[in-house]
Amino acid sequence: MNRAPLKRSRILHMALMGAPDPSGEAEASEGKPFLLRALQITLVVFLYWVTSISMVFLNKYLLDSPSLQLDTPIFVTFYQCLVTTLLCKGLSALATCCPGVLEFPTLRLDLRVARSVLPLSVIFISMITFNNLCLKYVGVAFYNVGRSLTTVFNVLLSYLLLKQTTSFYALLTCGIIIGGFWLGVDQEGAEGTLSWTGTLFGVLASLCVSLNAIYTKKVLPAVDGSIWRLTFYNNVNACVLFLPLLLLLGELQILFDFAQLNSAHFWGMMTLGGLFGFAIGYVTGLQIKFTSPLTHNVSGTAKACAQTVLAVLYYEETKSFLWWTSNMMVLGGSSAYTWVRGWEMKKVQEEPGPKEDEKSSMGV
Repeated sequence: MNRAPLKRSRILHMALMGAPDPSGEAEASEGKPFLLRALQITLVVFLYWVTSISMVFLNKYLLDSPSLQLDTPIFVTFYQCLVTTLLCKGLSALATCCPGVLEFPTLRLDLRVARSVLPLSVIFISMITFNNLCLKYVGVAFYNVGRSLTTVFNVLLSYLLLKQTTSFYALLTCGIIIGGFWLGVDQEGAEGTLSWTGTLFGVLASLCVSLNAIYTKKVLPAVDGSIWRLTFYNNVNACVLFLPLLLLLGELQILFDFAQLNSAHFWGMMTLGGLFGFAIGYVTGLQIKFTSPLTHNVSGTAKACAQTVLAVLYYEETKSFLWWTSNMMVLGGSSAYTWVRGWEMKKVQEEPGPKEDEKSSMGV
């Protein structure tokens, strides 16, 4: 039995709601030997880890490298959005020229759609800018803790904006995450490496990630449910909105005075950063497709742990026991929240619905 390919809009819905996709799981398990499925999953997870970790380290180099000495975080973010826009348009043209070889939606710039997406684009711009500013001012090892409040904001905004309540056990895991965050801030301060500016940007980035997830669901109908179209319009809007910021903040003048402006190595690293930014969206969807949203979240948590260890080793840092405890609290709380939400969703799905006679008596 042939199954239709999993749409990226469906992938996003599963990731946001935390619900596994039965057809996706069946597709992954049906008609394939165990070793082949295990190899596929291993390769996809490995690809996600390499792409995500490489993107963080490369962005740290571009934003805060002593060898570059380039203080233009807005321009770095703008250039990555420009690369993503060009890649989307290029893949769309290639799919049109070579149908059947590459599946990619047709992209044509519609100003009405761009205006519809604009409110989300403002949140999107804030999210990626605050992410990069956080990474500029804090170390890669602390980056995960600095941006760890996304889950907490998800719960808070779900109640404030969507009137959705959260179970006691899920709230308990959020308490563990908050405790780990504050312990991490305390330990960074004790070691003399705390940046309040970077920490503030991390909190704002976490807030914007939560808002982006909520408003993405509202805006998707404007782009026919296509994540690639939404990516294209978000990045086009971002490129336009970043231009006045570059002028106001004086980053264009800093760039013109930059000693390595004509360096092929510099532009190669900048372009590679844009490629990683584009690729992370694809490999995230791929990992969810071959596993499940629950497994994807667990993989993301394990990746964050590996990223922290690699950063400590690479930058030759020495961290205290309590500093590591704060990381374990954040990662453990995030994993526990994912498990609790998955268990609650599974429990809801397994509960039998009301019988026909009960529906009639209820007037349904």
